[in-house]
Amino acid sequence: MPFVEGLRCRECGRPYPAEALHVCEFCFGPLEVAYDYDAIAAAISRQSIAAGPATIWRYAPLLPASPEGAVDLGAGWTPLVRADRLAAELGLGELWLKNDTMNPTGSFKDRVTSVALTKARELGFKVAACASTGNLANSVAAHAARAGMRSYVFIPSDLEQQKVVTTAVYGCTLIAIDGYYDDVNRLCAELTSEHPSWAFVNVNVRTYYAEGSKTLAFEVAEQLGWRAPDHVVVPIASGSQLTKIHKGFAELAKVGLLDEEPHTRVSGAQAEGCSPVATAFAEGHDFVRPVRPSTIAKSLAIGNPADGPYALDVVRKTGGAIGAVTDTEIVDAILLLARTEGIFAETAGGVTIATLAKLAASGVVRRDERVVAYITGNGLKTLDAVAPRVGPTATISPTLEAFAAAIDTEDPAS
Repeated sequence: MPFVEGLRCRECGRPYPAEALHVCEFCFGPLEVAYDYDAIAAAISRQSIAAGPATIWRYAPLLPASPEGAVDLGAGWTPLVRADRLAAELGLGELWLKNDTMNPTGSFKDRVTSVALTKARELGFKVAACASTGNLANSVAAHAARAGMRSYVFIPSDLEQQKVVTTAVYGCTLIAIDGYYDDVNRLCAELTSEHPSWAFVNVNVRTYYAEGSKTLAFEVAEQLGWRAPDHVVVPIASGSQLTKIHKGFAELAKVGLLDEEPHTRVSGAQAEGCSPVATAFAEGHDFVRPVRPSTIAKSLAIGNPADGPYALDVVRKTGGAIGAVTDTEIVDAILLLARTEGIFAETAGGVTIATLAKLAASGVVRRDERVVAYITGNGLKTLDAVAPRVGPTATISPTLEAFAAAIDTEDPAS
C-alpha cells in the first residue's frame, strides 16, 4: 500500500518494515502501523469515500492492505440507529447504537478479519488461524473459506454451542482447548513459531488485524454527517477495539475529513466476572492484573488483556470511565435493548448497554451529549444466556375461547 510507511513500536518508537511482525525486538512493546497522513489527505475526500463500496473498504487509504483482491464478505457499513426509546429509559438525550450484529457472520470481527486475511495474502500466507472466544472463530473460518485458504481455529472447550456450530460449518479445522482463552492464546503464540507459514490473525498479523476496528469510528463519523460523537461506550475484551476507535476519530481529523479536532470521550464496559481493566480503572492503577474469567459474556472473557493498559490510558485521557456489570444485569440489558429498539444483542452487547445504564445513572454519560454505544455481536450467538427468561406467553388450545381466557387484549393505555 502506498500510504503505509512501515510499523512502529508503541513504546519505544523504533521503526520496522511492514512485515508479519507484532512485537518490538528491543522492548517487547506492541507494533502498530505507521501511515503517511499527508499523502492520504491528498488522496482521500468525503466524495471519494461516498463513491466507494458499502463496506469497510470505502476507507481503503486508511487501512494497511490493498482493496484489490480483498478477502471480503461485505463487512461494515452497518446501521447507526437513533435509539430514542432506550434513551428515554436511561434518562439520556441523543443516543445512537452502532449495530454490528448486521455483519456477515454477526459480529464486528468481520471487520478485523477481512483486513487481516487480505494483508496475510499480500504477505504470502496460505493458511489462516486464530485463537478465539467465539466471534473471531466464526469470522476467520468464513473468510478463509471465501479466500480458499485452509484454516485452523482454536477455542476454549466451554464455548457456546451456537458459536461452535457456526464455526465448524465452514469446514475449518476446529480445535477445542481445555482451558481459558488466555491458555488458548498462549498455545497459539507457541504454534506461531512452530508454523511460521500460518497467519494467526491475532498473533503474527495482529498489527494489521487491529486496524480493522478503526472503521467503527470512520463509519460513525460519516453517518453522523462527518461529526464525531461526544461520547462512545465500547465493550472491552483485549482492549484493542476501544483504542482503535479512539485512533480512528483522530485519523479522520489528521486527513481533513472532520472539520475540527474530535473531543470524543471514550468509556469502556466489562463483565464483573472478567473485569481486570475496570478494576484497574477503579483502583487508579496504570497496570492490569490478570484474572480468571467467570461470566456469561464469554466473548469478552480475556483475563489478561493485551491492550488493557492502552485502553486505560485512552479512557483517562478522554475523560471517560470503565464500568463492570453482573451477569444478571447483562441479561436484563439484552432484554431491555430488544424490547426498546428491536435489536437482539449477544452478551457483549448486554455488557455495553448495562454499563451505559450505570454510567448514565451516575452522571458520567450526560443527557446533553451525543452518545454512541457499540453493539458488537448478534444475540443468536448466545441464546443460552436469555433462554431461561423468555418463552411463550401462554400455551393454549386452537380456539377463540382459549385465547380469550388466556390473554388480556385490553390496552392499558386506553
